[in-house]
Amino acid sequence: MNPQVETAQVIVVGAGPGGSSTAAYLAAHGVDVLLLEKSAFPRDKICGDGLTPRAVRELINLGVPTREEDGWHRTKGLRIVGGGMRLELDWPGNATFPPYGLVRTRMDLDELLARHAVARGARLHERTNVQEPILDHRGHICGVTAKVMGEDGRATGEVREFRAPVVVAADGVSSRLSLSMDRPKRDDRPMGVAVRTYYTTPRHDDDYLESWLELWAKDEAGGPDVLMPGYGWIFPLGDGTANVGLGILDTAKDFGTFDSRDVMRRWVETMPESWGFSEETRLAPVRGAALPMCFNRQPLYDRGLLLVGDAGGMVNPFNGEGIAESMEAGRHAAEVIASALARATPGETEAVLRSYTTVMKQALGGYYTLGRHFATLIGKPEIMRLAVKYGLPRRSLMRLLLKIMANLPQERDGQLDDRVINALSRMTPAA
Repeated sequence: MNPQVETAQVIVVGAGPGGSSTAAYLAAHGVDVLLLEKSAFPRDKICGDGLTPRAVRELINLGVPTREEDGWHRTKGLRIVGGGMRLELDWPGNATFPPYGLVRTRMDLDELLARHAVARGARLHERTNVQEPILDHRGHICGVTAKVMGEDGRATGEVREFRAPVVVAADGVSSRLSLSMDRPKRDDRPMGVAVRTYYTTPRHDDDYLESWLELWAKDEAGGPDVLMPGYGWIFPLGDGTANVGLGILDTAKDFGTFDSRDVMRRWVETMPESWGFSEETRLAPVRGAALPMCFNRQPLYDRGLLLVGDAGGMVNPFNGEGIAESMEAGRHAAEVIASALARATPGETEAVLRSYTTVMKQALGGYYTLGRHFATLIGKPEIMRLAVKYGLPRRSLMRLLLKIMANLPQERDGQLDDRVINALSRMTPAA
């Protein structure tokens, strides 16, 4: 029996923040869009759950209400711990970015964004596990096949076909669709690993995110402990709990030999008692995920397929954030696709779709190149030690670094530090 076929103008595979944002913007542009999600909501994702002002801007642009009474926990800034010091830095609000961040579990956030896309007009299919692309005579993608999943998470045996002239891969770090379309990961891009869990805590309503800059791993050869390139986080959720985790870059020579869960266990044991973290207050297993950075899959567009979010390696190498970049890419992808579909000829449509790569590299490419150099530098333990020892005592320097690491410069007519950051990003070649 032939599989059931459904058609649209655009198919978006994956209903994370990037995919749902793409679908919502496309629907708002009047485009008929299908949003395919392999799981059923609510579903969890490994993440810190913290949203910087850059991500908040994307929520505002998308028209998502972020009132505290609706379950959003608002943050004033970042508390940095390291080198025997504790430093509180407020988010640098300006004409481009709001002066606050937010915290919301991915269990809530992803479903909220997917339902928002549906409210805008997108057609959402949950439990729809995309398997492979359907190609036309030119080798361009023109649809996908998918297994229908049951409530128990197993395939039902039903296979469905979805057809559209444009497809967006927003299917995460593994991105089966990207691999099927010859988009392997690049080896010259940094990768990270993150592990996290949840604890109950009396400090659940703390209005600062907390970042610990000293994470130590055991040396497997019996030598002294190794300072790892990365940071630990405590993100209070305002609901009696906190998300606690760490992210470490693969630029350290010891990356492949350490146990990230052991690093986390040892770090949590050093926490102040005021947080109340213990095995008795831990609510979930420690789970891990990879963090693909700096456009580690390219090209971002080819043969009818655009990459958004983790599928295209859009994680910030400075701080491990991917939600802001995913939603930003969704906004740009939707604008490009809507413009392309309005063109009169297939050649004109293809030319506009090809501009997506340029648009994304102009938006984030130079900044990501700076981040690649940063990741290489802090992969050297001696540089990491010097940065913590001599950087943290200088509040003005740390304010600048916060603005750089969270990518928060005012885009036009900003202060001197904004202009310097923007100039560096523009002058640094995207790759």
